[in-house]
Amino acid sequence: MAGEPRDPGLQPERTRLAWRRTTLSCTVVAVLAVKLTVSAEITAKELTGLALSSLVWIAFLAVAHRRIRSLGAARPVPLSHRGALLAAGCTIALAVFGAAVIW
Repeated sequence: MAGEPRDPGLQPERTRLAWRRTTLSCTVVAVLAVKLTVSAEITAKELTGLALSSLVWIAFLAVAHRRIRSLGAARPVPLSHRGALLAAGCTIALAVFGAAVIW
């Protein structure tokens, strides 16, 4: 039984789609931050918030892409604690930097 391929059903596909939706939401937030910054005069604080938001967005894209690729295997490995903390940290940091751009 250990050598038989596992039929994971649709669960990995649903998880992969959830990661893609989350990535899309993160991208929309990053684009809105850029739009907000570009529409007004740019201060150093806004430029710093925009740069940090962009770095966090790229980090989140890397985590999400790695997770989406890992779900394509016959036996997907669980999300590591490091990956989960990085994804959560990116989400929180994006919210904080977005708030810094607004205020």
